Amino acid sequence: MGWIKRNLFFVIGGGIALLLLGGSGFYIYQGWSRNSTAADNLNTIYSNLKDLGDKKPGPGTNNTEIARDQQKQLLDWVTSAQTYFQPIAPIPPGDVTSETFAAALRRTVAQLDNDAQSASVVLPPQYYFSFDAQRQLMQFSAGSLSPLAGQLGEVKAISEIIFSARVNALDGIQRNRVSDDDANGPQGDYTDLAAVTNDFAVITPYVVTFRSFTPEIARVISAFANSSNEFIIHSINVEPASQALSADGSQPGIAPPDGMPIQYPGQIPGGYPPRMGGYPGGYPGGYMPPGGMPAQAAPMSGRGGLQTVLKEQLLRTTLEVELVKLLPKS
Repeated sequence: MGWIKRNLFFVIGGGIALLLLGGSGFYIYQGWSRNSTAADNLNTIYSNLKDLGDKKPGPGTNNTEIARDQQKQLLDWVTSAQTYFQPIAPIPPGDVTSETFAAALRRTVAQLDNDAQSASVVLPPQYYFSFDAQRQLMQFSAGSLSPLAGQLGEVKAISEIIFSARVNALDGIQRNRVSDDDANGPQGDYTDLAAVTNDFAVITPYVVTFRSFTPEIARVISAFANSSNEFIIHSINVEPASQALSADGSQPGIAPPDGMPIQYPGQIPGGYPPRMGGYPGGYPGGYMPPGGMPAQAAPMSGRGGLQTVLKEQLLRTTLEVELVKLLPKS
């Protein structure tokens, strides 16, 4: 204590110096922390600036020239893609009058009837391929002939795809209304889906309903995919034919008990749906299975026989198909 009393000023000065050293150390630490944060932010800004400089187009480059090059690449791609968007010729082609369209409609329906018979595809009675409203007309509403001719060509192309897959039956094709005369047609001939037009193309919807087994469904999808016309399957719905209703609300076949195949008029047990016009060779009911070989009844298995694991059944398939038609160049 005596030493502190003798050196009081020295002790007080040392204490003040220690306090000042501690304060300066804390101040330096705060400054170092701020500098570190500022350096990190500056590095981030430099990194973002470098990324922007590397982009094309980017700051300091000839963005107008780059935009022209990219536009040219896009137009070249559109030109090359046109080979996959072959248009479907209207029926009849060229300038259409009421007389030429009425005659072409009758010829086209008769041709499709023959194609269906040749492919063993069952059609609804007196089916007119969604043109029932125009069946008896000789004069058509103004401005509707060109759209109707286009739709007739497109319906013919869709029908030929369905027939080429050799489905069991075509229940119907639905199109959108393009004529005032369509207001008098059956509801089952039309879809509520509307055509869409953008800067490049017109997208026209169709709904196709048919009955078949799974191999024929696969052939239909493959045929649409490989078509030279740009068909896009927008949606597909598959259900057992015994539980489905046709477009006019009637049952497409006689619904048997669960587990039994659906029966058609003129079909023998275990057989296939009858073909219109019959077959040579005297097959009962005039039926012929896919592939041209007569169906044979499945043998009855007695007790202790092999168990059926998977049994194919007739299916009813509904496809929403969109046809993409490129607009002419301006």
